[in-house]
Amino acid sequence: MQIMLKLYAGLTPFLPAGAVNNQIAIEVAENTTINTVLDARGCPRKMCHLVMQNGFHVPPGERDARVLKEGDALAAWPPIAGG
Repeated sequence: MQIMLKLYAGLTPFLPAGAVNNQIAIEVAENTTINTVLDARGCPRKMCHLVMQNGFHVPPGERDARVLKEGDALAAWPPIAGG
């Protein structure tokens, strides 16, 4: 099945070649979880501070159990500091 993977800021190096505007459509197996996708791309879990599935926040404790569906958008941001 196909999902849209979006990685921002310091996570962009973990996107596969061909990504445009920090996003790319990728193929994943049925019953794939959020952390399975992020781990497969080599994204360090501690760097995936804000993770969203279809625009809704997914807390760290739910990322191993939350299953993606066809057409889902998975987005992740690292911790960001500012003032």
